[in-house]
Amino acid sequence: MTAAEAAERLGVSRATLYAYVSRGHIRSQAAPGPSRARGYAREDVDRLRQRTEGRRDPDKAAAGALRWGIPVLESAITLIDGRTLYYRGKDAAALARTASIDEVAALIWGTPDARGSRTDPPRIHRPPIHGSTDHGSRIHAAGFIGRAQEVLTRTAAADPTAFDVSPARVATAGRRILDAIVTAATGAEPDRETIDVALARAWHIDRRGTAVIRAALILCADHELNVSSFTARCVASAGSNPYAVVIGALAALQGPRHGGASARVEAMLESMRRARDLRGAIAARLQRGETVDGFGHPLYPDGDPRAVALHDLLRASYPRSGELAFVRRIAQAAEEAGCGRPNVDFALAASSRVLQLPAAAPLMLFAIGRAIGWIGHAIEQYATGQLIRPRARYTGPALAKESL
Repeated sequence: MTAAEAAERLGVSRATLYAYVSRGHIRSQAAPGPSRARGYAREDVDRLRQRTEGRRDPDKAAAGALRWGIPVLESAITLIDGRTLYYRGKDAAALARTASIDEVAALIWGTPDARGSRTDPPRIHRPPIHGSTDHGSRIHAAGFIGRAQEVLTRTAAADPTAFDVSPARVATAGRRILDAIVTAATGAEPDRETIDVALARAWHIDRRGTAVIRAALILCADHELNVSSFTARCVASAGSNPYAVVIGALAALQGPRHGGASARVEAMLESMRRARDLRGAIAARLQRGETVDGFGHPLYPDGDPRAVALHDLLRASYPRSGELAFVRRIAQAAEEAGCGRPNVDFALAASSRVLQLPAAAPLMLFAIGRAIGWIGHAIEQYATGQLIRPRARYTGPALAKESL
């Protein structure tokens, strides 16, 4: 935000705004271009405004506290500045182009030392996954989330160090957890290979497609305190083991207002495939009061950078893809109809169509990638030793007065 925008939003003078910056309440940085103007972090401005309003009207603040606002938990993993997503100070979109899955996992799971640098956990070994083949028919009859939770439960039971929550042990469990979720997604245990390669092998994807899968996993790895990551931290704060952390987070992820939103995008794209007039089809959905899923994001007013990165990679790798041309036409029509720009749910569904992945692959990619972040949040939460326990503002019936 500009200084004028930030001051107006806070209802203060510029001098007061600059005082907030000097005290460390609001981050600022030089704006791009030749001017000497500075930009001010939108999320810091909004957070400070919420705190001010909370002091003026505590009941009103409590009523809206859990909606894109407070409580605020400290984390060194992810920063969202309204335009870019960063993992420990590194641009996630750049990592998606240049880094491996293991490098990103080590980055997210790493712990900073006293000098502010990072010490990576020890090299991660891959113990066997339990429960992936002995009753495979029953596992594969269930949905993906249920399969993943079942495999994780069996794997946890076979891990004698499951309740060792030291960072190195949790990182080791993290690799086992990732392999278990891949096993649930594909029915085959990774063969001492990275999870992106394991998925590509199971889904018969070539090298170009493997790069898209890797980028999708990295871009989904973490997104600050979304509902599944907050769930993961709550479970970890209770002292539960990392397997339980991910099992709980998966339950939150599958909801249609979180990772499950990709299923709605898949269904919408399939229905649009039969439409001759995409603009007309989108207009008809809006007229019927239906949603056009996969567009807009509250944290990215100018567009979701994760979607931009995936679409750029798809265009570079599959320039002649008819499916890519189809989803790009839908995106253009939706934007023209005022639906906003594509978000990561749309980009995952688009990638799935271009690569011809199995049904529910967008949710699988989301879950496998986000599990990296869940493990990182568990490591952070274990280190605090704190229980996450908000209070409730009672709104029930008035208490009956005792008779005299």
